[in-house]
Amino acid sequence: MRADITSGRAVGFLLGLIDPGDADRVRARVGLPQPVPEDLQGVRHRLPWGQSALPASVVLWMLQEDDPDLNAVVWRLLSEQDTALRRAILDGVPFAPGRLLAVEVDPILRRDYEAPPVPDRVARLGLVPALRESTSMAQAREATSMVYRREHWQTVAEADRENSLPGYVRWALCVRPDCPPSLRAQFGTHRKFDFRVRQAGILAGPAEYATGHGPALDVLKVLSLGQVMFPRRMTEAENALRPLVRDHLGAREEAWAVLAQLVDTFHGTAPELVLTAGAIA
Repeated sequence: MRADITSGRAVGFLLGLIDPGDADRVRARVGLPQPVPEDLQGVRHRLPWGQSALPASVVLWMLQEDDPDLNAVVWRLLSEQDTALRRAILDGVPFAPGRLLAVEVDPILRRDYEAPPVPDRVARLGLVPALRESTSMAQAREATSMVYRREHWQTVAEADRENSLPGYVRWALCVRPDCPPSLRAQFGTHRKFDFRVRQAGILAGPAEYATGHGPALDVLKVLSLGQVMFPRRMTEAENALRPLVRDHLGAREEAWAVLAQLVDTFHGTAPELVLTAGAIA
């Protein structure tokens, strides 16, 4: 059978995890074109616009590339509530671990946008007092919009250790993709708290995204762009799926044909898709 464009890209990503010669034979059998190198132009057209379409952590992995062009793509993914991340992009804040140098700002973003003014409460009280006096989610989001540099996160962690910050503040920060994992753990590990974090799309890494999220088509569609969106982290996703793909699909053309038929309507995860296709074949 011939896969359509969307499912073809998803299947093509998985084919990239087996031997190239075997992958070419499978493409001929299933009717997939040869892979075409991706670029940012393709990402702009293919990526679902709106952060709600992606787990929050995917946005962080993109920011960790510290690439001005990629940051311009991230900008379009952010909502009006993502004020802190927009401040960070416009201020050239680096996200890659260990990087200290500022990141260049895309010229169009610099020309067309400016950071929102400092909230009155923060300007009047200071950051930590404004956080402590936040008695609603709206106030918490307003105050936490000024937490976006590494030194800000350190200040928040110290303040919380001294005296726990209000629940609204901890919630507003913990669902941010850029919240340091150590601070998120410091805020607590209550079951309901963990559920909210998962609902926000906060993931341990690309391996968890590749193996634990669904539908498989949506995940594989994003991963097919991963070498452009978050190349530094893509190996983690590939390594998580490669053994399953090789063990359960390998060079079996029939199994790949079944997978191409299933992928459009399969509601489970990518590993479940691979296992199902292999079992049916």
